[in-house]
Amino acid sequence: MSPASGPGGRLPVETMEDEQSATYTVDDALMSSGFGRYQMLILTYAGIGLIAEAMEMMLLSFVGPSVQLEWNLTAHEESMITSVVFVGELLGAYSWGVVSDHYGRRKGFLFTAIVTSGAGFLSSFAPNYVSLMALRFLVGIGLGGGPVLGSWFLEFVPAPTRGTWMVLFSAFWTVGTIFEASLAWAVMPKFGWRWLLALSSVPSFLLLVFYAITPESPRFLCMKGRITEAVDVLEKMARINNVPLPSGKLVSEKNIELDEVSESATLLSAAAGGGGGKEEEEIDSIKEDEGSNFGGIKSVSKLLSPKLFRATVLLWMAFFGNAFSYYGIVLLTSELSNGNRICAKKEVESVHSNNASLYKNVFISSFAEIPGSIVSAMIVDRVGRRLSMASMLFTSCVFLFPLVFSRTEIITRISLFGARLCISASFTIVYIYAPEIYPTSVRATGIGIASSVGRIGGILCPLVAVALVHNCEQTTAILLFELVVFLSGVAVMFFPFETRGTRLSDNEADLN
Repeated sequence: MSPASGPGGRLPVETMEDEQSATYTVDDALMSSGFGRYQMLILTYAGIGLIAEAMEMMLLSFVGPSVQLEWNLTAHEESMITSVVFVGELLGAYSWGVVSDHYGRRKGFLFTAIVTSGAGFLSSFAPNYVSLMALRFLVGIGLGGGPVLGSWFLEFVPAPTRGTWMVLFSAFWTVGTIFEASLAWAVMPKFGWRWLLALSSVPSFLLLVFYAITPESPRFLCMKGRITEAVDVLEKMARINNVPLPSGKLVSEKNIELDEVSESATLLSAAAGGGGGKEEEEIDSIKEDEGSNFGGIKSVSKLLSPKLFRATVLLWMAFFGNAFSYYGIVLLTSELSNGNRICAKKEVESVHSNNASLYKNVFISSFAEIPGSIVSAMIVDRVGRRLSMASMLFTSCVFLFPLVFSRTEIITRISLFGARLCISASFTIVYIYAPEIYPTSVRATGIGIASSVGRIGGILCPLVAVALVHNCEQTTAILLFELVVFLSGVAVMFFPFETRGTRLSDNEADLN
């Protein structure tokens, strides 16, 4: 008989009580599980969604010119094919964020996959310009749900390596851009734009094929009080990763916080003769999650609450600046790749006719994002989110600066390649940082609205900056990009939270 055992070899009552009273959280389970085979499956599924989003966005560079020639569209009508997608994304990013915060991450990305794949495939059969615009608007609404997949994946990753794995997740976007350029190069010359639209919708269909085996986020389940379902997900994760779960009972960090505040209020009330107003307010704040959230109004009010207002506004500035600059640099790659010849009328007219050159330029420039992903992976968990983003944005300013004075072919290529490298790295990190600063109850809504603000940058970019290039005001366009990127870097420096290595919060009371 062990000395620690009682009569008959049974454990002492105290030990049994300790085991029964032991608790663990989702973060504890993720830490004990590590990043194993289960997380790799989650990463693969979410990565396919990001590839689908990148392909649907990059094909706009190829479809617009071909449709313009086939249907004799004006330049404004051609540009609207791109802008209408961004308008749809602006609406979808908010809508799907609210849906996923209220009904679950799985339902959020199910609806986005249905809309994106269906409208994307039907676009290939569009009989006229109006129907194509309507279908691409629906595609944009579906693409707006892309951040939901990012939030879903994030909630399965242990805190210490979260930044590195989120960078790897973001690298799927680069895979999508390169694959789309390759697909266009192979398909467009022989089969035309309709085949490109149909084939580009395949990754979205794959999300539907494998949807049945995808799990709900255990963090979301805990937040909604569905502890039994969360335990089932975590047990399956531990089984596939071949590791044990922590002993005890799974509890929600929200309930832990509520219990701690309640206990504190009771003690202070007893000591002060019943005065516990502040603590009671905190309890009411935590319980707010159980109320109605019609149209996401309550979620938006939380994003603009005193604890989150500064972070939210600065995040919107960062998203706008990153999106405006990223899509602007992508467009400038084709607009300025031939130096000052862009202002020659014949050269401008020949840009759309030289399809092989267009495919080649987009294909080569897309590779700038590979070193961008490598750089962001190297620094995001070492120096932190804020410093990583700020350094990439300011370095992008340095790369763009020579274009103010000289636009020879070699300088243009080096400057735009380096600027796209840095902007893609910054964009990757801001998509890591955004869901980390928000509590679980409004995480998808927060990143969805921030993404919507970024889409406004995507809408304005071709209407403002590229218009300047076409009017031979390249210097003004470059200075505009410099200003936007610089102000974005300044906004990042004033972010109130550094989230490197921290656990995801479940409510506002957890934020420091």
